Amino acid sequence: MKDYIVRATAANTQIRAFAASTTELVEQARQHHNTSPVATAALGRLLTGGVMMGSMMKNPTDVLTLQVQCGGPIGGMTVTADSQGNVKGYVNNPDVLLPPKNGKLDVGGALGPGFLNVIKDMGLKEPYSGQTILQTGEIAEDLTYYFATSEQVPSSVGLGVLMEKDNTVRCAGGFIVQVMPFIEDEVLNKLEENIQKIQSVTAMLDNGHTPEEMLDQVLEGLDVEIVDTLPAQFYCNCSKERIEKAIISIGKKDIQSMIDDGEDIEVKCHFCNTAYNYTVDELKELLKKSR
Repeated sequence: MKDYIVRATAANTQIRAFAASTTELVEQARQHHNTSPVATAALGRLLTGGVMMGSMMKNPTDVLTLQVQCGGPIGGMTVTADSQGNVKGYVNNPDVLLPPKNGKLDVGGALGPGFLNVIKDMGLKEPYSGQTILQTGEIAEDLTYYFATSEQVPSSVGLGVLMEKDNTVRCAGGFIVQVMPFIEDEVLNKLEENIQKIQSVTAMLDNGHTPEEMLDQVLEGLDVEIVDTLPAQFYCNCSKERIEKAIISIGKKDIQSMIDDGEDIEVKCHFCNTAYNYTVDELKELLKKSR
């Protein structure tokens, strides 16, 4: 089963909801970055939240970035998503190892205190950006807090990544449920009651629940209407040409010093770890194009 996102409404549009299965894309991220289990869980949760939040945007060119700046041993994380279900991301320290906490991977301990920055570039002069303080560092609660404080949208976010014994990804996914300002009290009460009693996201996924079935549980008795589904994938748009632009931008002096070293260079993309090699002759060509 491929990864995908479901968009839905419930209670006659008083609620909007998103759910996703992201097992493959989180496993791909793990392979690209060779992340430790706790780093995989942290990045996987942020990728899952990011790909759903990306799908809330309207235009094909819109870009959402979630950036965690934190004091814990993971050192920070960055995830970027578009509105079409493409997402990519990386952690600053992929090797972080921590003892489990209450039998679970200690994502909050890996992040420690810090900030969550949400940047939406919608092609306007200035991108929208909101910053909130990390509440628990477990990601889902931090996104819930972001929606409430920065966007004034009461939300419930559930995210989960479950690992296999061999440290590959067993399952990953999540949901985001948001209530509209005109929500009726009884609908809100029912929703809160549902959220209190549902299993964790990892338990639901491990039981084989699809995103649709997750929403059926979260929104039980609230007339869920699936609006659409879209595929989700780990996708990086880096290329040799794009990396060349980055090299050109560092300026003549630095390129010249690389040429003077007389050795080929390797440049790796942050987001997917793909390595691009440039010979001294290629660097000389790039030097001509730089300022």
